[in-house]
Amino acid sequence: MGILLRVLVAAGLAVDAYIHWDFAADLPSGKDGNIGADVLFQTQAVVAIAAGLLVLFWARRWTYAVAFLVAASAVGALLLYYTVDVGSIGPLPEMYEPVWYGEKTISVVGEGIAAVAALVGFFTVSRRSEGRRVEEVPARW
Repeated sequence: MGILLRVLVAAGLAVDAYIHWDFAADLPSGKDGNIGADVLFQTQAVVAIAAGLLVLFWARRWTYAVAFLVAASAVGALLLYYTVDVGSIGPLPEMYEPVWYGEKTISVVGEGIAAVAALVGFFTVSRRSEGRRVEEVPARW
């Protein structure tokens, strides 16, 4: 089950990264010292790839925690900016978008799968690794 969780997390975050990177080119850049939506989307893509690779190649509780935070925050931001016109917050741009389309659905499904799989991985990785511990045998001279 461990490899399945790792692949689900990495695949979900890869979908998230692809969608964010693809949309970044069409988003406005920041002005007057503010962060542009394009930079936010590119950053999300890079962080999602990094978190996915960490879990894929080095599954530990902390890497699952990082992957969960990345995926769950993406789902949360998507749903927040779909339902609420938050406005700009400090240097962050206005991101309200009350429309739903295919890419948004693909993104939220990938992020959701990654978040759930990362949460399951977080709570199960320690039990699996405890079962694999090898008793230390004293050296015989």
